[in-house]
Amino acid sequence: MVHNRYSISEFIQETQQADKGEGLFELETPRLLEVNLNGQIWAKAGAMVSYRGNIKFEREGIFEHGIGRLFKKTFTGEGTPLMKANGNGKLYLADAGKKISILNLKNDSLFVNGNNLLAFEPDLSWDIKLMRRIAGMMAGGLFHIKIEGTGMTAITTHYEPLTLAVVRGNPVFTDPNATVAWSGSLSPEFVTDVQLKTFFGRGSGESIQMKFEGEGFVVVQPYEEVYFGQSSE
Repeated sequence: MVHNRYSISEFIQETQQADKGEGLFELETPRLLEVNLNGQIWAKAGAMVSYRGNIKFEREGIFEHGIGRLFKKTFTGEGTPLMKANGNGKLYLADAGKKISILNLKNDSLFVNGNNLLAFEPDLSWDIKLMRRIAGMMAGGLFHIKIEGTGMTAITTHYEPLTLAVVRGNPVFTDPNATVAWSGSLSPEFVTDVQLKTFFGRGSGESIQMKFEGEGFVVVQPYEEVYFGQSSE
């Protein structure tokens, strides 16, 4: 019996791009973001896997966001390298095969781990927030991006994300390396537990945790992300 199983035509049919009509950002697959570009977006540098149309890419300008942000990036040696994509066409973005989630902010604010930010609309304002107090405790330190306003953003996680509600009187503790994002209303503290080093063997000699108190949410992933600037030991 002749059949088309595993044929090239079957493969193309199963994997070919399809327009879903969902607007600017749509998930072509759970790990590939399609951007129906008509203007400009910000994206993580190096995240482009394919495009068609007339699209130009430009690295973030050194003075693009003022001296304040330049100062923070220069003196910490980290940050999220961003690129601008301008033009008209279809742009496909991905980051190491991580799962992508699209969030439509409506006058909201959100903190995102610098490693987990994939793309966002230019109408959203953003700023780098450094976690200076623990920079010496963790290799590479920690930095996050605060995004606020109205517009679409795409974040990535290793495997499926889990969102935990934070309510007053019942704080949530997370591993910083597994913490993806949290609501802009929250200001986490960093706490250490010397006893936990026995179980986790942290190179710093202490287990560092993020403590979230108040009203909001925190997103975690079942994976410990390696931060920019972290050296292998």
